[in-house]
Amino acid sequence: MNFRRTLALVALMLMMIRPSWANDLDQVKKNFQQRFPQVPAVSVAKTPVPGIFEVAFGQQIIYTDRGVHYLFVGNLIDAKTRRNLTESRLRQILRVDFSKLPLADAIKVVHGDGKRVLAVFSDPDCPFCKQLEHALQKVPNTTVYTFLYPIDGLHPHASAKARAIWCAPDRAKAWEDHMLKGTLPNEPGSCANPVDRNQELGKKLGVNATPTMILQDGRMVVGFVGADKLEELLAGAATAAHGASSSKKR
Repeated sequence: MNFRRTLALVALMLMMIRPSWANDLDQVKKNFQQRFPQVPAVSVAKTPVPGIFEVAFGQQIIYTDRGVHYLFVGNLIDAKTRRNLTESRLRQILRVDFSKLPLADAIKVVHGDGKRVLAVFSDPDCPFCKQLEHALQKVPNTTVYTFLYPIDGLHPHASAKARAIWCAPDRAKAWEDHMLKGTLPNEPGSCANPVDRNQELGKKLGVNATPTMILQDGRMVVGFVGADKLEELLAGAATAAHGASSSKKR
């Protein structure tokens, strides 16, 4: 058998194998949605474990068999390398293209030279968001884009406060005054505002808790972190984003 015929045979075999996997993934997704119609499966993928599949939705990964008879919740660890495969996959799935965020719908606050950038989905009545805002005051040279993201189920007055802050003459000052000092602008919040759009954007990105931060390199970080950790995250994100930009130019 000559080399060209061997290549053709290998290509044919690959074409025959790939639909089998595709059919498995389609079947898992179908079975999952039938059993859990209220949970839209964002993606289904194979794992290194034969017969076990990954189902990702929101900010969560679970594992199941082809028939979705059993669910496994937890971390999948490579025993040889000790690598947390679940954590690695979540970082891939939750990565956001920062350049595509609608930053005009966010409140912009600049600290120092503002070279490092950070986006935050924040609820004006969220106590952890207020803690984060205090921490951000200690992190220099950062531009923070805050997407007002009231979670009305937890904080019934948050939407009204978000709109009032957005409609203030100086919304950046109004935001910081509220989060740091507890004051609100004397505004009815009746101006055109992006609150509804922000909530739709958050749902699309899988934001289901506040604060949720999006770093410059696209990583998503959920929950409060202190100033030291913020500094570490921002430095790493800036380095990663610069490296990715340099690679694209080559």
